[in-house]
Amino acid sequence: MGSAASAAVPPPPPPAQAQAGAPPYGPGLAGILPPKPDGEEKKEEKVDYLNLPCPVPFEEIQREALMSLKPELFEGLRFDFTKGLNQKLSLSHSVFMGSLEVPAQSSEIIKVPTAHYEFGANFLDPKLMLIGRVMTDGRLNARVKCDLTENLILKVNAQLTQEAHYSQGMFNFDYKGSDYRTQFQIGNNAFYGANYIQSVTPNLSMGTEIFWLGHQRKSGIGFASRYNTEKMVGTLQVASTGIVALSYVQKVSEKVSLASDFMYNHMSKDVTASFGYDYLLRQCRLRGKIDSNGVVAAYLEERLNMGVNFLLSAEIDHCKKNYKFGFGMTVGE
Repeated sequence: MGSAASAAVPPPPPPAQAQAGAPPYGPGLAGILPPKPDGEEKKEEKVDYLNLPCPVPFEEIQREALMSLKPELFEGLRFDFTKGLNQKLSLSHSVFMGSLEVPAQSSEIIKVPTAHYEFGANFLDPKLMLIGRVMTDGRLNARVKCDLTENLILKVNAQLTQEAHYSQGMFNFDYKGSDYRTQFQIGNNAFYGANYIQSVTPNLSMGTEIFWLGHQRKSGIGFASRYNTEKMVGTLQVASTGIVALSYVQKVSEKVSLASDFMYNHMSKDVTASFGYDYLLRQCRLRGKIDSNGVVAAYLEERLNMGVNFLLSAEIDHCKKNYKFGFGMTVGE
């Protein structure tokens, strides 16, 4: 019987030995996916730090976010007409009828009806730009942009009023390098300022600015950084005045962009955040925003015909119960 029992239960087979070269944890994805053909592996592109792109100007570091979050809102009626005399010279006429907010000690908002007419002249040349505006209330605005050299630009902004101590003037000298920009500013009231921005990588640029206001004995310094790709733009700004500002713009498609920003004031402890959009259609452009203070705004530009645009503007402040609506039209390019 012992021999029969031993014959009924055969001995277990010896363990199979692992094949040479097989990983101890199994074949994994390497054994499932087909091997890549030679030459398809993407090589890392080397960055030429001596040939970086030129960054945007320091004052335009948030220009993509401002397009969505800061549209040209207005209240009332607005009509703009521009007539070109030749390829370089044009005249403009503008009429505005609406209301003006007057500051008050109480939280109640006081609006005063107002209306004015504005006459302007524009001279546009590849190396020289002259823009002037005269209003019926006595204000005069002038802008000059002159290319002194291929890399050096002079900008002049002036505003003259009949009220004392309200006239302003500013001179800007902008220099554009291969991978950096710098600017020096001189203004009235003993204002002096300078800024510098440098490309660190093909997508990242960093800069700093300083200013001195002699009449008020105030000075400040700030730092900024900007990171941009084909689909997004992110910025960060910090200043010694207690301001911290962040912005982010995401390009969803060729016609849709979403934007958001955050601002913190350390001195007043104010915090504001907003979200906006920019939607470009075939015949119109729609922009709008909503912020943490309960303010909702929208701005529509509808193209009716060649050189004729219809404007709609709306802003609602739910907390202060302040409502602003406006419509207008622009004729001419």
